[in-house]
Amino acid sequence: MANGAQLSVTDQRRATRHPVDFPVIAEHHQRGDVKMHISNLSAHGFMIDDATNLSRGDRVIVRLPVIGRIEAYCIWVRENRAGFQFERIIRLDDFVAVIDELQPNPRLRRPR
Repeated sequence: MANGAQLSVTDQRRATRHPVDFPVIAEHHQRGDVKMHISNLSAHGFMIDDATNLSRGDRVIVRLPVIGRIEAYCIWVRENRAGFQFERIIRLDDFVAVIDELQPNPRLRRPR
């Protein structure tokens, strides 16, 4: 039997990432509320730059603008960074709205 998260979406690490500066309180399934800082976001997941005591396979629920609550699984951890994959892909129109809200500086947004 395989260990770790059994995800319904494929690994999309090559998806376009958008830089953001978004502090969030995530709900960790074992440790309760955990403060995180999301530093980039894609339609498939996000990266935090303040990972402490996280392990591959950990599940969290974060609340994002427009989307609301969404579950994510830790795919990798290196030093103080960790990458999470959403349990579902975010629809393009919702994702664009999230980026518009989280990255209000149009010069930092990627061209569409």
